[in-house]
Amino acid sequence: MYSLEQYAALHQGAGLVDRTGFQGRLRLTGADRRTYLQGLLTNDIVALAPGGGCYAAYLTAQGRMISDLRVFETGDSILADLPASRAALVRTRLADLVFSEDVEVADLTSATAQLAVCGPRAAGVLASALAACRSADEPSPPSELLDRMALFANGRWDFRGAPLTVARGDEFGVPAFDLVLPLGGKDDLSRLLRDAGAMAVDPATADTCRIEAGRPLFGVDMDEETIPLEAGIEDRAISLTKGCYVGQEIIIRVLHRGHGRVARRLVGLTLDGDVVPSRDDVVRSGEKEIGRVTSATLSPALTRPIALGYVHRDFADPGTSVAVTHEAAPLRATVVATPFVHL
Repeated sequence: MYSLEQYAALHQGAGLVDRTGFQGRLRLTGADRRTYLQGLLTNDIVALAPGGGCYAAYLTAQGRMISDLRVFETGDSILADLPASRAALVRTRLADLVFSEDVEVADLTSATAQLAVCGPRAAGVLASALAACRSADEPSPPSELLDRMALFANGRWDFRGAPLTVARGDEFGVPAFDLVLPLGGKDDLSRLLRDAGAMAVDPATADTCRIEAGRPLFGVDMDEETIPLEAGIEDRAISLTKGCYVGQEIIIRVLHRGHGRVARRLVGLTLDGDVVPSRDDVVRSGEKEIGRVTSATLSPALTRPIALGYVHRDFADPGTSVAVTHEAAPLRATVVATPFVHL
């Protein structure tokens, strides 16, 4: 169960989420790193300038997801942030596809930590924490600079003599900064962030915010059978103007010949009553099974249960009445657009 105090910190102040064990981190170096990834990922990697980033997907030739990931061009390397469960697999696949290209792929997951400072006060808290460990003549990012960072932008500073990558994100529906640094510095940076005003946020509370934001999570709302268009991530993850990439033929065929129609779609569901459904609960229209729940929580903002789930495309329009079967009992639900909560 989530904490209302931690939820309030994320939405009104600053929350600190430890993502070290949940996210994996790969580093790609070499002069060809961007052109190499351009032919493998769905977004426009070549267009990234130093300090830029994007969200993307890595697909099979059949257009199904191997993983989603965030790609950050730091200037001398690319940092790829992806689910921890996919890091080793993706690193191996990427490394095996390098032939004559000047590219090296390293898995940094076990050697690095990843913290996220989230909320409307995140920039100020992060700036204060970094300033607290510096002498007067050492540079640290001012809160105004952090606030101006675009989504997926990144910068690099030193922390106790080690590199610290700061990347702008929004996975929990609020302004956020992901911080990647050597594992040995995690406890020290966490303490400084808490001293500066960030409240530690547990995974259940962070996940509630993710669901309210309508953000699908790989391994929960997306898997190896998912086509990105089914999960509704195409606007964030897919470039329609770049050149070829693995799986593009399937994506273009669905978008242009099929007018974007896929067999199922990930939708938001609001439920009547106070019972929160479980993952894999069946969604029905009358007696017909039309889908399944993937994520669910009791929304503090809406004071009612909400869920993400896949339904057949004929039942995916907002306003459609459906039922969720939970422990043999039907729960009345309505299909809604996401995000559930607009901040």
